[in-house]
Amino acid sequence: MDRSILEGDPHAVIEGMMIAAYAIGATAGWFYVRAEYPLAVERLQKAIQACKKNRLLGNNIMGTDFSFNVDIRLGAGAFVCGEETALIHSIEGARGTPRPRPPYPVNKGLWDKPSCVNNVETLANVSKILLKGADWFASFGTETSKGTKVFALTGQVEHSGLIEVPMGTTINEIVNEIGGGVPQGKTLKAVQSGGPSGGVIPAKYMNMPVCYEELKKIGSIMGSGGLIVIDDSSDMVALAKFYLDFTVDESCGKCAPCRIGGKQMLTLLDKINRGRGKKKDLEQLKQIAFAMQKASLCGLGQTAPNPVLSTLKFYEEEYTNKLLDGKTEEK
Repeated sequence: MDRSILEGDPHAVIEGMMIAAYAIGATAGWFYVRAEYPLAVERLQKAIQACKKNRLLGNNIMGTDFSFNVDIRLGAGAFVCGEETALIHSIEGARGTPRPRPPYPVNKGLWDKPSCVNNVETLANVSKILLKGADWFASFGTETSKGTKVFALTGQVEHSGLIEVPMGTTINEIVNEIGGGVPQGKTLKAVQSGGPSGGVIPAKYMNMPVCYEELKKIGSIMGSGGLIVIDDSSDMVALAKFYLDFTVDESCGKCAPCRIGGKQMLTLLDKINRGRGKKKDLEQLKQIAFAMQKASLCGLGQTAPNPVLSTLKFYEEEYTNKLLDGKTEEK
């Protein structure tokens, strides 16, 4: 979603960053973009050059006392660098690992200076809110989740792609009205929200509004704005293993709960998926997940167990069906 904004309207993000800089008294800003997105980088560079040429960036902008310069830093696609302190370390040229907070970046951020870290979608909204007013923006969404949200709708759905909907739009509207429903005569089993660290939402919650509060209640997150549609042919244990395998691989390894706990959970999941698991393994999965949620240093480790916990909660029979029977277990 962020890549499409940078490719399609980089000026909106630059303007949002400039407004934020003016508000807090900052004189320098950085765009942190994955090197795997060359078109986004190219268009961002062109937009920055155009702004400098027209004296909208640089020293004494438009003859005022306000000076602001921006630069681009390329990331290597590390998932953990979505965490703000890991991102800051990466911009500085260090290894992208999180640090304990406090101190928060607003007090001690980039090169130990107070820093304001925001994502692309947030900054792209700023100028529109100033032009049309806060009431206009708040007219979209729910009482506590205002505005709109861009989602990457994908998976087993007829029409995949990027969509922008008001907060509070139901899963049914997104999957069936916008996405065209599940293809090939199959039925909806679940929707997974929030990217690799999100949880699954069973089909029985189709009329649930998609907003921060409702997703949290059900054990999922808004995350990176991914919505993956899952049909009735999917194996939920294998699905949980697939996502956990990704987060284990992307862990920076700095803290033990994430580094060790994630690997232990993955080993147990693999054992269960191969039909070699025992009932006690399910309890152990929950215990390790709880420890990771409470003790991990950053959001990656804290949310990595979500796919496992949510599939265990709603599809436990798929786990128990793969366990060794009592007789085999006794042997």
